[in-house]
Order: sequence, then structure tokens, then C-alpha cells
Amino acid sequence: MSNKKVLITGAAGFLGSHLCDRFIKEGYDVIAMDNLITGNLKNIEHLFKLKEFEFYHHDVSKFVYVPGHLDYILHFASPASPIDYLKIPIQTLKVGSLGTHNLLGLALAKKARILGASTSEVYGDPAVHPQPEPYWGNVNPIGIRSCYDEGKRCAETLFFDYYRQHRLDIKVMRIFNTYGPRMDPQDGRVVSNFITQALRGEDITIYGDGQQTRSFCYVDDLINGMLRLMDSPEGFTGPVNMGNPVEFTMLELAEKILHQVGGPSKLVFCPLPSDDPRQRQPDITLAKTALDWQPTVTLEDGLKETVAYFRQLFAET
Repeated sequence: MSNKKVLITGAAGFLGSHLCDRFIKEGYDVIAMDNLITGNLKNIEHLFKLKEFEFYHHDVSKFVYVPGHLDYILHFASPASPIDYLKIPIQTLKVGSLGTHNLLGLALAKKARILGASTSEVYGDPAVHPQPEPYWGNVNPIGIRSCYDEGKRCAETLFFDYYRQHRLDIKVMRIFNTYGPRMDPQDGRVVSNFITQALRGEDITIYGDGQQTRSFCYVDDLINGMLRLMDSPEGFTGPVNMGNPVEFTMLELAEKILHQVGGPSKLVFCPLPSDDPRQRQPDITLAKTALDWQPTVTLEDGLKETVAYFRQLFAET
């Protein structure tokens, strides 16, 4: 009997590449798909020699064809950092809408279970704290970040319409700030920004007063949660918040990174960007009760692994 087969979109990205590793390790055949606009083949090049691994260079906002059977589809294709999606807002909205529609159609044709990677950004700048899944959010539909926020909200709508209209086997996870090895140093996210600046001895740029908060989940914890969601009973659709509920200010994060990296970097303060949420913290009660999942990696331990990855990356360039 052949191995179970999974299609992972956005496979050359940060999270997608970790998913490829994990599913190969679990004994699956993996079809990886990425248009490489923001993904990096270096993240998955170690898998190319494996017979269980195939790579398709393809944009999922165009028609998606995959031969043979599929058991699972994991839809992680999308620019995910403001630096990227502010450059290509229309493509970002298209992958959230058209790309999601194409993959849901493929899942229907293949009778495959499909998981959608949604985001905490669907909550916008939340008026409820921490954010539980029933909260509808506070999103600016015409702001500079709307291409991502509304693209993901559209994706969730499509998932649930396919579930209601076609009884498609869906799972939706809302991912909160995740970090770890294979983050892009230029992606503009706060963890990679601070580590890159500290390793280069540059001043660390803090936007606003540094009191805005985020909750940081290490990538291994997130992948464990995603697998539990994929293995959950049919009919348990989510959406499920996945992230680390321990909240840190930007100042606390900067100080932890400086403590690990050392060097001459100082903190400098800049104006807060438009539509940047002041608070972001997941309520993970549903993940705890329904999936028996919660993060176990502390911020200090996760940062140690991430700093080591960036050190090696910079040593090679």
C-alpha cells in the first residue's frame, strides 16, 4: 500500500518548510508547492534527494492540478510579513481568495482533508483581550494591511462555505506570532528584525513606546498543534487559535535578545506604523480542551535556537 500523500502549499516558506520536514519524518509522501515570490528553496533543498518528496513551482492563485490521490492538503501559501505583502498587495489578496478557492476545489475533487493557515490578523486591532475564536475582530477593510487581513478572512469564509455547501472535510487554524529557524532575516517581523540588528551591532528599532505586546510561539510547538488539529475528528472544523498565550512587550523581547546576543546595540524609538495592533494574545482554551495542546518551549529557549540559526546564516554569507 502506498504512503499517505500530502500537498503543502507555501512549502519553501518558514512554516511550510518545517511542515515538509515533519510529514516526511511521519512517513508521508510530500508534494511541495511554492511560487517562490517570498519562499526560499534553501529551506527545502535538503529534501530534493528523497523519493518521497516532489516540488512544483506554481502559483496557487492559478488553476492547481496534482495527479493521483491526495489525503491531505495544507494551505500555507501567502506572503506573511508586512514588508512582503505591502509590496504585492493584489497578489496577497489573490492567494487568500482565488488560491484558497482553487485548493478547496482540489480537495473536493480528491476527497482530501484540507487545513487552512489563517492568522491572528483576522482579529485586527482587537477590542477584546485576549482574543477568543468567537470574537469577530476589528479590521480596517481599506488599510495598508487589509490585503493580508481581509485575504485571510475571505479564506476562512470560503472554507466554511465549502464545508456547509459540499460537506468538505476542513480544518482552520488561526496562527499567532510564530518564530524559529528559517525565518527570513529581511522579513520585517519583530523577532528576526531584533536578532538581525543585534548580531550586526546595529541599534534595535522599536516602533512606538515599546509597550505594545505580542505572544511568541516557537515553530516546533506550532507544528505539533497543527498535527493534532489535522488528526482531530471529522466535523471539528475550528477555527482554532494556535499560539503562545504568554504575552511580552516589545521592550521585553528586545532586552531578552540583547542579553543572548550581547554587543553594543542600543534601543531607538520610531513612530508606530499604521494599523499596527497594540495587543495580540491568543485565548487557547479551545486548543487545550479539544486537542490537548499547549506550547511548551519558553521564549528564552526558542530564542536560543533562533539566534544560533541566524548566527550560522550570517557566517555563511
